[in-house]
Amino acid sequence: MIIERLKLDPAELAARTGWELKPEGACKGDRCVPFPGGASQGLVDAHVVAERLGMALVADERHGLWALGPDAGGRALASAQMPELELPDRHGRPFSLRSLSGTRVVMVAWASW
Repeated sequence: MIIERLKLDPAELAARTGWELKPEGACKGDRCVPFPGGASQGLVDAHVVAERLGMALVADERHGLWALGPDAGGRALASAQMPELELPDRHGRPFSLRSLSGTRVVMVAWASW
């Protein structure tokens, strides 16, 4: 999300990122992250949001803008479970990824759009 100031309105944070400030912390769906101090004077510090939620915060000082996000900066998985996935092999026979359980797998996907 592009922001023009480092003090964020909690309602705007929730609308633009899905993270809501609650008594138990910053929550999105069923995930909650402890959030020290909550909101002071109705605003939250973008630096604290970035640190606690694992989001990148980068500045464009020339234009007085910052970019915050995305969640976890791509460093966290929602789950460590491999989904059930069956694809055709190069001969057209069904191949289940579960058959590779316990081995390292690199999956390369491509789309034309």
